[in-house]
Amino acid sequence: MPRSRLILEFFALYFVLPLAYRYSPVRIPALPALWLAAGYALWQLLRDPGFDRDKLWNLAPLRGQLPAILATFCCAAFLLWLGVHRFTTGLEWDFVRRHPSFWAMVMVAYPVLSVYPQGLIYRAFFFSRYTALFPGRWTMTLASAAVFSFMHIVFRNPIAPALTFVGGLFFAYRYRQTGSLATSSFEHSLYGCWLFTIGLGLYFYHGTIASAAEFVRR
Repeated sequence: MPRSRLILEFFALYFVLPLAYRYSPVRIPALPALWLAAGYALWQLLRDPGFDRDKLWNLAPLRGQLPAILATFCCAAFLLWLGVHRFTTGLEWDFVRRHPSFWAMVMVAYPVLSVYPQGLIYRAFFFSRYTALFPGRWTMTLASAAVFSFMHIVFRNPIAPALTFVGGLFFAYRYRQTGSLATSSFEHSLYGCWLFTIGLGLYFYHGTIASAAEFVRR
């Protein structure tokens, strides 16, 4: 693909679409929009003869990466919980207490319906498609985390982009190290499910600071 078309596609997919969704006067369901973008990414990957399709589902690297993934997650999970406990106590465990059945459903559905499609767009497709625009492993990792974070402007609060930039660094690094979307998505699922569990999922669902304040008062 010519470099000009590559740049145009990059900006359209990673900046124009999130901005259009964020400022759309019509509320569009988030998951179908995500699936459409993921479908485009998957279509492009599958038609690329140079792409190793094993990267999409290969779980073999997970075993070797699991100790590092869990050790990092435990430290980060404690810090996240501590922040909620100290600064937003009204949200702490609230989702689990108020809606246990829905919480259980989210724990099962979220990795499949949300995490994996995000991984297709922001890890597998990004690393396969845009190496010419971001030469160097760490440049690619930072760029992947940046566009992943930017996508979360659709939730209309600063918490979501801030947290997902840090998370995006972890997930992009893991994908870069293992070449396994399944391994990276497993790590992504741990953090996402934990955010919903401790109460921060509100910032990734309702989407506004005002909603959070209202939720605390209920």
